[in-house]
Amino acid sequence: MRAAQIQKYSKEIQVEINNVDIPQIHSREVLVKVKAAGVNPLDIMNMNGSVRMIADYKLPLTLGNELSGVIEAVGDEVLNFKVGDSVYTRLPLNKIGAFAEYAAVHEDALSIMPENLSFIEAAAVPLTALTAYQALHDVLGAEPNKKLFIPGGTGGFGAMAIPIAKSMGLTVITSGSERGRSRTLSIGADQFINYKTENYLDILFDIDYVIDTLGADEIKAELSILKPHGKLVSLKAGPNYRFAVDSKLPMWKRALFGLVGARLDSLARKNQKEYRFLFVHSSGSQLQEITILVEKEGIKPSIDSTYKFDDIESALIKVSAGHSQGKVILTF
Repeated sequence: MRAAQIQKYSKEIQVEINNVDIPQIHSREVLVKVKAAGVNPLDIMNMNGSVRMIADYKLPLTLGNELSGVIEAVGDEVLNFKVGDSVYTRLPLNKIGAFAEYAAVHEDALSIMPENLSFIEAAAVPLTALTAYQALHDVLGAEPNKKLFIPGGTGGFGAMAIPIAKSMGLTVITSGSERGRSRTLSIGADQFINYKTENYLDILFDIDYVIDTLGADEIKAELSILKPHGKLVSLKAGPNYRFAVDSKLPMWKRALFGLVGARLDSLARKNQKEYRFLFVHSSGSQLQEITILVEKEGIKPSIDSTYKFDDIESALIKVSAGHSQGKVILTF
């Protein structure tokens, strides 16, 4: 089969399409013929090695973290899936490889695809939807009738996070460029802030939760709009000691992440607030909950563009530029 691989970590986008063996499946794995795969900033980080402390891989590495496709074979002990099922997944952290014609996937990471989505649309869902689900349920423990702010929520993440948050009874505020206003409000956002003409610091206060998508430079400002004991979870600013403990990382990594995250933890504690970091993990059971919501609410992910597999470098360059209005998808 053909697979998009890197031979070394590099700041440059250097991907090879190589012929490799179709993966052998274990007893609780299925073999998926890949129909489409989402291209994400995480793939750029996998390429340049910036997340090696969280997820280090043997090289050569087949890239890609999420996919949709059809099951072609099942392991002897697989209980919940059969040949011919249309499925989607955020691949387990220790076994990525969505940018290939086939992938071996543990059944615990899989869900049946939503009936209202195409393969291209389904491939845009797992990573962003699971990130939102885990941020709101697992990290923030978000409660109904509370206020959530998502700065920069007009792209692919916001397209899934906003309807998930609304389904939990939250008031959702987001910011972005004006061209994202109508779509953002149409999928349920209660308030939209144009960051070019308005400063959320002048508008927002007593916010219960923030999901940071912008990074470390914005954390101080985001913390300032939280009410006392409010919670902020970042997808980008960096890990801390709590993250290392929750991730069951070894003691030396806990100590290291404790040092790395000390400034942000201190900043939050000083204001009686809480800083958390999230690195999304695979979960078939959570993805099944998302499938039910997507079907019930008729949710559609935001798609920026699609590329054929042979054009993978162009897709990665598009994502690395950082101006996508939604997800970039590879098709097979």
